[in-house]
Amino acid sequence: MKSMTMRERMLAVIQGREHDRVPFAIYEILVLPKEVLQHIGSGKIGIIRFCPIYRVEHPHCNYESRVFVQNDTKYKRTLLHTPKDTLEEIRVYEPAFDSSTPSKHFVTTKQDYEIFWSYLEDCLILENYDQYYRDVAELGDDGFPKVECERTPWQQLWVEWVGLEGLSMHLADYPEHVEHTIELLMKRERQQFEIAYRSPAPFINIPDNITAPAIGAARFRKYCVSLYDELAGMLAERGAPLFIHMDGFLKPLWKDIANSKVGGLDSFTPTPDCDTTVAEALSLWPEKILQLNFPSSIHLQPPAEVRRVADEILATAGHTGRLQIQISENVPLDVWRTTLPIIADAIEEFGSPFK
Repeated sequence: MKSMTMRERMLAVIQGREHDRVPFAIYEILVLPKEVLQHIGSGKIGIIRFCPIYRVEHPHCNYESRVFVQNDTKYKRTLLHTPKDTLEEIRVYEPAFDSSTPSKHFVTTKQDYEIFWSYLEDCLILENYDQYYRDVAELGDDGFPKVECERTPWQQLWVEWVGLEGLSMHLADYPEHVEHTIELLMKRERQQFEIAYRSPAPFINIPDNITAPAIGAARFRKYCVSLYDELAGMLAERGAPLFIHMDGFLKPLWKDIANSKVGGLDSFTPTPDCDTTVAEALSLWPEKILQLNFPSSIHLQPPAEVRRVADEILATAGHTGRLQIQISENVPLDVWRTTLPIIADAIEEFGSPFK
């Protein structure tokens, strides 16, 4: 078979076409792309860039942010000004990846939900196709944009706005406020679905960060799968699969994932980091594409173990034509120069999935 570019391989897996090698790619935000390509070699690894298919305008609301340092720790305070009042978030940063988590969420009280509603009602959801075309052109043969709608409402609330503990308590204390917020977010999400349906993107991703302990099977079916199936059904009309970022513990959700119309799992993370083996994933979801995150913990093992795990993944799933190996969770910054070439070499030696 003629040698393909990494972009061609990535698209071939998504579109169910033959390809010369299992694609190998990394999220652009994890390591400087130029440095990765120079170290490993163009054609041996690709770049995945986040690309929202929508953009948001809020004419009567605005954000105001300020970064500050306290006791040698970096923080960012963000104020969301709405016509009703102001919400505040404070994020704390860790130094290695400059990633952050809220120490104070925007929504903490019943009244905060009502302020949040004024923001959601002000938002205009617009198409972002120009950004998609720019990203495709900039990445060229070295990768492809991961074209996204935003998280589904339950996941969005606990990850971005309320926090898991707060959301659980609010659902018990004032469920009508939580449910109304979810209704507003669903309306917003469906506007994005229409944009995604009309878009030129060959696939759509929802970055839901699914892990079973944080949502449970009942809420997963109610708040996530119903929306996945709605968008997947729309996209099927133009032959574009829907991917969901499911990077956590999935065993309690196995059956629901199988029954869903989801076309693929982005950042599926197998054992030993999570609770589903590659073999189980293939057996449970025989038609779904696995954009498999190489387990982060294995990067800390000796080179021989990194190679053994890479070979095992390829031996188990490499011949399906539905596998992409990727680095889509944090990898220790002091080891990627050693481990990524090992994985790339294993893929190259494995050769074509269609032997």
